[in-house]
Amino acid sequence: MKKIAITGPESTGKSSLAHFLSVEFNLPLLREFARDFLYSKPEGYQCSFEDISHIAAMQMKLEDELSEKHDFIICDTDVLVCKIWQEYVFGISDPSIETAFQNRNYDLILLCNADIPWEFDPLRSNPNDRADIFNLYKNALEKASKPFKIISGIGEQRFKTAQFEISELLRQLL
Repeated sequence: MKKIAITGPESTGKSSLAHFLSVEFNLPLLREFARDFLYSKPEGYQCSFEDISHIAAMQMKLEDELSEKHDFIICDTDVLVCKIWQEYVFGISDPSIETAFQNRNYDLILLCNADIPWEFDPLRSNPNDRADIFNLYKNALEKASKPFKIISGIGEQRFKTAQFEISELLRQLL
């Protein structure tokens, strides 16, 4: 089973990129669980530390279920998002999330750079510190020796860069 994860700070095009790659390579897409979970909450709801742990557990459960049905999947987000989210907001992360991040493997992780304009979304709250948050992702991936590529560029260039990286991975796997 092969997996590609799309990760990075908010408003860096993760969902758009994941959808594009799913269509381009005809691969099943695992949507971001957090969006559906948070949109089900009343307006003004503040996400708790425990909510983020729940989101991480559900994202991994759905990822495992989809992986059992398909040989190759694309994941719109990963457990690293929850790890960084908890650390950034609460100063610590759930030890089970840290363990999951260390033990979960992907054939490739695409880290979306914060080099595109921030777009408003009711679930977003960090328009001014995305570069700092990007560095948290990059440092975590490097420290854990995870296989990742940084995806940068505006518009079509961003999609083409990601498409190239997946094509390279497929060439290596064949």
